[in-house]
Amino acid sequence: MGWIDDLSDQVDEIFSTDWDERDGNVIPESEDVALKNGAVRLDATFLYADLAGSSRFSKLCPWGTTAKIIRAYLACSTRLILAYEGKIRSFDGDRVMGVFHGEFKNTHATSCAREIDWVVEKLIGPKATETFKSVRKNGLRVRHCVGIDTGVARAVRAGVRDNNDLIWIGRPPSLSARLSEIRNYPYCVYISEDSYRKLPESSKQPNGEPIWEERSFKYLDDDITIYRTRFTKTP
Repeated sequence: MGWIDDLSDQVDEIFSTDWDERDGNVIPESEDVALKNGAVRLDATFLYADLAGSSRFSKLCPWGTTAKIIRAYLACSTRLILAYEGKIRSFDGDRVMGVFHGEFKNTHATSCAREIDWVVEKLIGPKATETFKSVRKNGLRVRHCVGIDTGVARAVRAGVRDNNDLIWIGRPPSLSARLSEIRNYPYCVYISEDSYRKLPESSKQPNGEPIWEERSFKYLDDDITIYRTRFTKTP
């Protein structure tokens, strides 16, 4: 049997295997889901934090400078996600995905996103300009965006033995990732309508004034309602 036959058999096996789906009460880790056919259904809130313009930094700055800025962004984002009881379930280049579960998942996720925005505005950006000559010389600014959606998603494992990880299926992980790709500074936090409607008034109007703006967003050929904010939150 040749290599193509091996790959063909693998595809046939995957396509013909029924899922063994269960409801999840906690955010699963990779080992919690069977590689062959396991699937975990979870009602959760997904947050993607995405550093903007890292390719431009790579072009105009020494590699070490770019790496330090990316590391700083991911380190601070990760610490804040964990501080708000979220779980890190994916790193992808210069972005990180956090998953929140439980009664306060939307409140925690949106507060976390606004704190990440504060860190970029008040710490990472100014410190990068102060520390790195190449950043100052090229007039670079550290920018980012955070996207959030909530709802039911499925976690399954993809890959082969000893080389696999969780993948997430459903609108919440997909839409949150898409929202994190918006580049419209100073609006750096975007959330779905579902997430917004589940927020308490204290998260919608923390100082008695609304901080979220309603917008229309094209998602999979549909116009959907989203909300954005430029109001950061001090950690």
